[in-house]
Amino acid sequence: MNYNQMKLNRDEFGSPDNRGNVITTEEAFALLKEWVSNERLITHMQQVGHLMRRYAGAKGYSPEVQHRWYLAGLLHDADWEKWPDTHCNKIVEELEKRNLDPEIIRAIASHGPKYFGVEPVSEMDKMLYAFDELSGLIHAYSLMRPEGYVGMEVKGVKKRLKEKTFAAQVSREDIADATMRAQIELDELIEFVINHQIDA
Repeated sequence: MNYNQMKLNRDEFGSPDNRGNVITTEEAFALLKEWVSNERLITHMQQVGHLMRRYAGAKGYSPEVQHRWYLAGLLHDADWEKWPDTHCNKIVEELEKRNLDPEIIRAIASHGPKYFGVEPVSEMDKMLYAFDELSGLIHAYSLMRPEGYVGMEVKGVKKRLKEKTFAAQVSREDIADATMRAQIELDELIEFVINHQIDA
């Protein structure tokens, strides 16, 4: 895949005038229904959205802020299925057209810095990047366990992380980079995902 086509070639997204603007959960799912048919991809986006909301809640942020975090997670891969070669470009353009809060749009634009050329700066940016790949790997691990997430341990996840053939599409490099940028210990991040993805 030619990642150059994914480059956004800018660093500012949306308009400052739209701060606080959101869409409802129902409107977000209507967009997903229109753009995404792959149920596994929808599950992934729901899980990341759930983790984002839970993290914002754990930080004591208001319900309004939690919803913004949720939307960033829920919509971050919305254009992946239909437009994989220019992934992120379409969803960024769509949310700008809908006058969404620029913080949400920028978080989505920065969830893969080496692909989109946008550095994660805000806390929301960094946590979306951190949860994205790790959530996918932990979900893959849950599917091979009879109990799913129940009883899952950090050491089991780390063992799978070291197995390059397990969930091979998950970038270990991105997980390491994202964890470092978020300044969170990997064990702590894994534990958070296990504890909260179980009820996603």
